[in-house]
Amino acid sequence: MPFLTSSKHTKLMNKFKRYTVTAALPYANGPVHIGHLAGCYLPADIYVRYLRSKGEDVKFICGSDEHGVPITIKAKKEGITPQQVVDKYHKIMGDAFKEFGISFDIYSRTSAKVHHETASEFFKTLYDKGVFKEEITEQYFDEKANQFLADRYIVGTCPKCGNDNAYGDQCENCGSTLNATDLINPRSTLSGEKPVMKKTKNWFLPLDTMQPKIEAYIDSHKDWKTNVFGQCKSWLNSGLQPRAMTRDLDWGVKVPIEGAEGKVLYVWFDAPIGYISATKELFENQGKKQDWELYWKDKETKLVHFIGKDNIVFHCIIFPAMLMAEGSYILPENVPANEFLNLEGNKISTSRNWAVWLHEYLLEFNDKQDALRYTLCANAPETKDNDFTWKDFQAKNNNELVAILGNFINRTLVLTHKYYNGKVPVALEYTKADILLLEEITKFPSKIASSIEQYRFREALGELMNLARLGNKYLADSEPWILIKTDEKRVQTIMNLSLQIVANLTVLMEPFLPFTSKKLGAMININKDLKWNDATRTDLLLAGHQINPSGLLFEKIEDETVDEQVLKLKNSKMINEAESSKTEILLNDENAGIPIINPAKADISFDDFNKMDIRVGTILEAERVPKTDKLMKLLIDTGIDQRIVVSGIAAYYKPEDIIGQKVSILVNLAPRKIKNIESQGMILMAENSNGELSFVVPGKSSVDNGANIK
Repeated sequence: MPFLTSSKHTKLMNKFKRYTVTAALPYANGPVHIGHLAGCYLPADIYVRYLRSKGEDVKFICGSDEHGVPITIKAKKEGITPQQVVDKYHKIMGDAFKEFGISFDIYSRTSAKVHHETASEFFKTLYDKGVFKEEITEQYFDEKANQFLADRYIVGTCPKCGNDNAYGDQCENCGSTLNATDLINPRSTLSGEKPVMKKTKNWFLPLDTMQPKIEAYIDSHKDWKTNVFGQCKSWLNSGLQPRAMTRDLDWGVKVPIEGAEGKVLYVWFDAPIGYISATKELFENQGKKQDWELYWKDKETKLVHFIGKDNIVFHCIIFPAMLMAEGSYILPENVPANEFLNLEGNKISTSRNWAVWLHEYLLEFNDKQDALRYTLCANAPETKDNDFTWKDFQAKNNNELVAILGNFINRTLVLTHKYYNGKVPVALEYTKADILLLEEITKFPSKIASSIEQYRFREALGELMNLARLGNKYLADSEPWILIKTDEKRVQTIMNLSLQIVANLTVLMEPFLPFTSKKLGAMININKDLKWNDATRTDLLLAGHQINPSGLLFEKIEDETVDEQVLKLKNSKMINEAESSKTEILLNDENAGIPIINPAKADISFDDFNKMDIRVGTILEAERVPKTDKLMKLLIDTGIDQRIVVSGIAAYYKPEDIIGQKVSILVNLAPRKIKNIESQGMILMAENSNGELSFVVPGKSSVDNGANIK
């Protein structure tokens, strides 16, 4: 058969030898949700996976931002230390990213020693060069709490949109970046009191005098996304102002100069340096301590920051200004920021639990990472805010992944096994339509690559699906299942070409659907080392090549599953409405240690309660579920039977310590598969304000298994 390649081979649109790609450091004060994923982590991962497939030298850098004021606020609310907060959420986020297929080369943290050293050294370099302006200014001070108030310890009315709960550095309603003194009617989040102004000394980065240099840098990147370039120009047109790079706090990187006792580095000075310190850590772990500089100081390296729109000013103005002032670093070549993703028509809110949490999704939708990756990419808020709904998620999975991509691949592999015992047939003679098809196939790698390189990931995913549609149409038009009765030789060619499309899809889908790509690669027994440009070929599967037994790549998502998620959100909404009608009690020093008690949920009827069948049971066997940190497989004697229950208690109990433990178990909960284990019930647990779980046990240990709990 002829060897066809595209004359328009995809080429990288620059001269760079290597890439440093970063994704915004998430605050370690809560789990990751789908808004975070759609905003920066998924597009960054798609971009990096594509570059790797091209054979490029790329490092994908991220880590937890552990020094922001939200950390200390979270710790105060939960009555624990900031370190306990960041340890908890750093692990939750890191594990979830890994399980979701976000392929960081390193996921570090800003509490690491290497980061404190790097950030301190960076600050000291600028200080020694005389970059900072030392100023005594008046800052907000909470007299009741006896503490200066950093940006997020102050809330008030946004002067731009009127939001009554804007923070001292940013309004999350309109996305505006603010100074604390901009707020109308400011109040302390520590005590609820109106703060006073008090003098304090800090060190400022003189953005005003640096503006011409910053403006020249921004103007040299008019190819940036419109939202990014426009926001930067808006800031510049308003005139940059000096910004304090130190804060009066006790949690963070200590300011490394005399006379700065009780002060730490401003989180937006500290955090982006986390990209640099994480890269250092990566190469130290590899025994190549000095190689990190190639990825941050060599002009043949392309630096790309993936962020959300609320971080544009920090990554496009403040961090570049810091790098300019230091003098030895490269500057970002691109900052492809996305807009916001909403949820069911409302803005995602972590404080109101209006979110789809990644770690919960991974638990509830076993082995369906790619269904969420596909939906978030297809709905990515690249140019404007977009919306995620569970019904659309279901439709994307059922009508596109199952009905288009999965259907074409399944039909092709099933027919190959049926007609040729799983061996690739010889293509004997090409029709004009076949030749046109072969030419069309070879165009897709460059089409998809061009969209990815311009950070248009929705468009790139659409082209991938167009290749699957092309295959579906070819099969439907050719009807090999009918033609096999009259023209077996023609069917050989049809099936050979269909298999070549399957092989090309395997390569091209990897950045978007890595789990499916790996699964499909195993099915067709394809070389794992195939690179992007191999997909321009139409002979990836040679005649006689044996493919393995096939199976469904995607499963339909039923209405009941989606309805359950919608109900979960409705319950959150009812709780939020109930809470909003109550008077907010702010934590202060007097009640900081008091446990947080969640408000009562919305009323249910007695009939609803009566449907629950809760029994006494005893744990007979217990073992950890492999490749998970929190799941435990339990065998429980319920009195009516012995059944398997998968429970998220492994972080709090050892298997050997709970055998014989009496439990309360909901026995009429519909079975659900978790990590390919069918769980038949749920044990009842109590959670304290630190998130620790304990068994809800019957009042008398002598109560028999199977006894009803009423």
